[in-house]
Amino acid sequence: MTTVLSRPGGLHAIENASRDEIAGLQLERMKWSVRHAYENSAFYRKRFDEHGVHPDDLVTLADLAKFPFTVKQDLRDTYPFGMFAVPRERLSRIHGSSGTTGKPTVVGYTKKDIDTWADLIARSIYASGGRPGDIAHIAYGYGLFTGGLGAHYGAERLGCTVVPISGGMTERQVTLIQDFKPRIIMVTPSYMLSIQDEFRRQGLDPRESSLEVGIFGAEPWTNAMRQEIEHAFAMDAVDIYGLSEIMGPGVANECVETKDGLHIWEDHFYPEIIDPETGAVLPDGEMGELVFTTLTKEGLPMIRYRTRDLTRLLPGTARSMRRMEKVTGRSDDMIILRGVNVFPTQIEEQILKCAGLAPHFQIELVREGRMDGMIVHVEANAAAAAPEARAASAKELAHHIKSVVGVSTKIDVCAPDGVARSEGKAKRVLDNRAKA
Repeated sequence: MTTVLSRPGGLHAIENASRDEIAGLQLERMKWSVRHAYENSAFYRKRFDEHGVHPDDLVTLADLAKFPFTVKQDLRDTYPFGMFAVPRERLSRIHGSSGTTGKPTVVGYTKKDIDTWADLIARSIYASGGRPGDIAHIAYGYGLFTGGLGAHYGAERLGCTVVPISGGMTERQVTLIQDFKPRIIMVTPSYMLSIQDEFRRQGLDPRESSLEVGIFGAEPWTNAMRQEIEHAFAMDAVDIYGLSEIMGPGVANECVETKDGLHIWEDHFYPEIIDPETGAVLPDGEMGELVFTTLTKEGLPMIRYRTRDLTRLLPGTARSMRRMEKVTGRSDDMIILRGVNVFPTQIEEQILKCAGLAPHFQIELVREGRMDGMIVHVEANAAAAAPEARAASAKELAHHIKSVVGVSTKIDVCAPDGVARSEGKAKRVLDNRAKA
């Protein structure tokens, strides 16, 4: 197996290969993946047959558009092991979603899949600025969630010393950062804000910490939040992307030297952008829904999986592989408020413009008579906690949201620590509208 550090400078040869070389490898691997799915997964054989397509129909990369989409509901319908393309006995590990709405979606990995995943996380950490010998503080949750163990195996593969603290115990997180002096932290961006608050609660200056590289994923976050974290900690904050159905974290990653979008590791994942309404494939540069086909996965191949994440594909910069823009939201948790499409990231951007507000917030959707309404619950920072200052901040934020996003909202500016903290993925939206 070729390791991630197979060339001087720490890059795998494919990372800077020509586009023709990348496309040739993708087609070879795509043909294998589609055939592997068809021949070994009863689900895919039935789905392809129903749509009148066969692996032999895949002659060019563009032919992938002939094949049907896969969606999250397919995993729920085949729970627990109905979509696997290898016997269960060949699986080395099973992960799953958090299962907040019923049973979790289940994914599985062969030993080769785990090796590939570790390689790609190692590649991602290297792209972020991490190096062999660094101490990596991993505060992603461990367990069925893919973040903790995915980051752990990749950091070890790169040659880092791993601190597997997982999420929670925020006071202890700060203590271990102070004592062990890690150079790298891997965590959700919303929980990094909680760690930042704990530093200050303890009277510590985050900028004096040992942290130099923050690798943040598992939820959308804005460039404004990047600036907030980078300024607070004097670190480089980079974005990592993944989802359990495709692999977990490490599907794409920003490069620290450019921070201009996430380079997709296209030797293992083939991206498409589609119109969320029609399913039509859109050209590079157009905004739409991200779709992935896995090219090397044995246990759970995914053919044209609809991620529901909204982004666009851009040419490579620091690497030859194409970039995806930072995810702006999801097509399925987009808020439609009085005819206006609203994403939590848009609200976050406006909050970060207000000097009197801390970057902790939650959006509550309510029913006001026959109309839907939105309340933004957000914290005052310590320097602007007086009632008159909070009222001024509420007025300022309401103005920004109306001017930029285009909706009128109620603003509830709480006292410091008034918004519940997240120790993993932040729950940004509470839908308290009465169901019809």
